[in-house]
Amino acid sequence: MQNQEIRHSRKAESGAQRHRTGGSLSLRRCAFACVFLFVCLGFFSCRYACPRLDEETMSAATRDSLSCLYARHYTLNTNLEVVADSVVIACLPVKDCYDTLRRGDRVVVAEVALHPADSVDSVWVKLAHTQEVQGWIGEGEMKRAFVPTDSISQFIYLFSNTHASYFVIVFALFTGVWLLRLFRRKQLKMVYFDDIDSVYPLLLCLLMAFCATVYESMQVFVPETWEHFYFNPTLSPLRVPLVLSVFLTGIWLFIVVLLAVLDDLFRQLPAAVALFYLLGLAVCCIFCYFFFILTTQVGVGYLFLAAFAWVFLRKMRAALTDYRYCCGHCGQKLKAKGRCPSCGAINE
Repeated sequence: MQNQEIRHSRKAESGAQRHRTGGSLSLRRCAFACVFLFVCLGFFSCRYACPRLDEETMSAATRDSLSCLYARHYTLNTNLEVVADSVVIACLPVKDCYDTLRRGDRVVVAEVALHPADSVDSVWVKLAHTQEVQGWIGEGEMKRAFVPTDSISQFIYLFSNTHASYFVIVFALFTGVWLLRLFRRKQLKMVYFDDIDSVYPLLLCLLMAFCATVYESMQVFVPETWEHFYFNPTLSPLRVPLVLSVFLTGIWLFIVVLLAVLDDLFRQLPAAVALFYLLGLAVCCIFCYFFFILTTQVGVGYLFLAAFAWVFLRKMRAALTDYRYCCGHCGQKLKAKGRCPSCGAINE
């Protein structure tokens, strides 16, 4: 009888082990299927869908405007601002007649003309500054010297096409070295190494790395999608290509997690220590942004992003398993029942 019970228990254990193994395999298959579906949707939904231009109710002006919008990413009446020191426009059809626009001058796109045989530029754009100051310029030069007047477009230009990024890098390097010296002397709190009791700071850095990877992926694989977004920006993740929807969702999640970080930070640390921690967190986010921008250009950024996600999941799992209780008086997380180290209340 005892041997039979032992055999039955072994069979039950082996059956439970097979059940757990089958469950883990099914979870892996589901995860693989989700990743595969996401990648397929990303490849097939990375461009703006061109509207149908053969509808009878559509006027000729609307058809031309939409055709220009989805071919050139801008359209008639698009407002632009000069960001170069000066720009010369040709007052055609009068020969040798030019007007000069200065930095800060605003113009509107008045007309677009195609000249396939032109050796300088096949697309010429007529810009109107005032009723008297109007002229033509090549599309390539226009995109280099002008920026849309929308505040989102100007922020993208300021951060991507100026020397502001180099200033941010230098600031992050100097601040990071300074904080590292303070950390070694006074043991200041730092992200991941001597972190606060929260997973939000590391999640914030992960979201920054994720957004940087998606942004650079668009620059490499679908630059026309980003150019269309640059001339027609929006903060809504709806009704845009999937890759842009993922990017904008990541930006909004970054803002939400940042608010959660501020709430946890000033609740756990004094104000002075919290400010130093925020400065270090800003340096970490800047480092993640530029690191993943550079590594995604050469194709290894995705591996680093996967490794970063794995590190975050391990920390989140440890946080969930180590702190199973919370104090009934102050809400502080506890590893075990007993006296709360924060307020001294007894938890049974």
